[in-house]
Amino acid sequence: MKQVRFRDPAGTVRTGEWVDDSGDPADTETAGQDGRIVFAGREYSPGDVDVLAPSDPSKIVCIGRNYVAHADERDEEVPDRPLLFLKPPNAVTSHGSDVRLPAGKDRLDYEAELGVIIGEQCRHVDESEAMDVVAGYTCLVDLSNRDDQNREQNWVRGKAFDNAAPMGPVSADPEHVPEDAPIKLWVNGDRQQSSTLSHMIFTVPQLLAEITAYLTLEPGDVVATGTPEGVGPLADGDEVTVEIEGVGRLRHTVSIPREK
Repeated sequence: MKQVRFRDPAGTVRTGEWVDDSGDPADTETAGQDGRIVFAGREYSPGDVDVLAPSDPSKIVCIGRNYVAHADERDEEVPDRPLLFLKPPNAVTSHGSDVRLPAGKDRLDYEAELGVIIGEQCRHVDESEAMDVVAGYTCLVDLSNRDDQNREQNWVRGKAFDNAAPMGPVSADPEHVPEDAPIKLWVNGDRQQSSTLSHMIFTVPQLLAEITAYLTLEPGDVVATGTPEGVGPLADGDEVTVEIEGVGRLRHTVSIPREK
């Protein structure tokens, strides 16, 4: 089952069921719109309501360099333990959004990722029981301001700017997401990233055990599990589509204002 948070035409926030339809993710006219929302016997088109982020996290815990090929393309070492950094709540935005990126930057990148939505407050989670605290999986884009990321240690300017974490459109049951599920990203219909979740260096249970050894995860918090190879720059007006098998498709556009 896939759940979706949305604001109906009356302005009320609802949680409904997302029913998939067929569609071509490379078709920018339909990508991310290939579904129906069902709530209380009514059906809604995603284009007729405001699809919200699948949770309202207090924080997003992100993982750096969790795919070997991505570490290689960044000319960086493969870590011997998960690299952790944070995105705050202001980074959250939703399916169908237009993300306004920072002005005056030379390199603003996309990064497709699996997002893990936490279902209960947890600390010191054992790896063998880690999936018990997971509410669902979602698609996520880690938008990155490389200009400042490469200059600062804690990546606040590089990773934590407003709307730097589009996610959605659904929270999918992890049982329906294969361990080797393909993860793909298109920019304007051209595929740029293509890998599988089986290429992650650290698995979801390993990540949750490591994170909760240091901090408490709250219901709705999200763990962004890292991106595969193929990251690249975005330009004003680009449309980004991410697909993960068993989860669905997230779509958003970007706007880059001219520097004043």
